[in-house]
Amino acid sequence: MEPGTIFGFTEAQISEFGSTWGVGALIVFMLFIVGEIAWRSQAGKRGTFVLFLVLTVGMLGFVTKTVLQEVMKI
Repeated sequence: MEPGTIFGFTEAQISEFGSTWGVGALIVFMLFIVGEIAWRSQAGKRGTFVLFLVLTVGMLGFVTKTVLQEVMKI
């Protein structure tokens, strides 16, 4: 292994992986949590829509930021 690496990966590579796949996995997990909240509260169609809308706005911002970064690289 090269000096300054962890298991052969640099700090930048680990950060890149964590900020894309790690946060992506957390977003999917959070969607399941919101669905569980809607189901247990018997929110109905409109209530479920509002829960998903309000509780996932931050996730939408992260996804938008990631897409814009990739588009602007080109």
